[in-house]
Amino acid sequence: MKTRNAAIRSIPTQVKNKDLVTRRRSQIVDAAVEMFLQRGFHKTTTRQIAQAAGISNGLLYEYISTKEDILYLVCDAIHAEMQNAVVAALIRPRKGTHPLAAVIREYFRVCHRMGDHILLIYQETQSLPSKWRKIVLENEIRITGLFTKVLQDLVAGGELPALDESVLDVIAHNISVLGHMWAFRRWFLAGRYSIEEYTRIQTDFILDRFRQGDQSPGSPVQSVLPLCPASDGSGTHNA
Repeated sequence: MKTRNAAIRSIPTQVKNKDLVTRRRSQIVDAAVEMFLQRGFHKTTTRQIAQAAGISNGLLYEYISTKEDILYLVCDAIHAEMQNAVVAALIRPRKGTHPLAAVIREYFRVCHRMGDHILLIYQETQSLPSKWRKIVLENEIRITGLFTKVLQDLVAGGELPALDESVLDVIAHNISVLGHMWAFRRWFLAGRYSIEEYTRIQTDFILDRFRQGDQSPGSPVQSVLPLCPASDGSGTHNA
């Protein structure tokens, strides 16, 4: 978090008022997200972003120095929104499902809602200077770390069988990437599964690793059902 905040502060600005910088940059980011989603980073000009933000191109450059600065701010804003949504999902009451299944379901819902934004990060991160790209990747790892902590807590509480810490870390990355997969393979997956069906299949896949780790009768994963809500069978796809 400190690295992220330091990076944002290191983006050059001619404005001394920190609150004004925050407000203007938020205004620029909101406009840039829509432009990047519609046109892509390389086909979008700073003049177009300024116009969409309702400011002049000259004023825009008082708050950033390059278009790559805007892309970094966009990626940072998307990660912040995702992290806030994931944290909110993790503390939401869970009823009728295994705790890990509930966490996966809420996270996949976030990925479904922010699918275009996730795709934008995957597509455009390579356009960032190395110093910004490094921090964007650190933001990804920070979100994955939330899942590692959940897994550790569930193991400590006896709700999941004990597994090696390195295995838990890989499972956490699996959860993170499988949520992203709905975003960047949605063109294929959404034609065959609803987000609820996709979530159920992937939850079984993840929890199966714990079943393999503890085959004893009455183990926590085996004894807590249902893992996640059944589909209503409507076949509705929310692409």
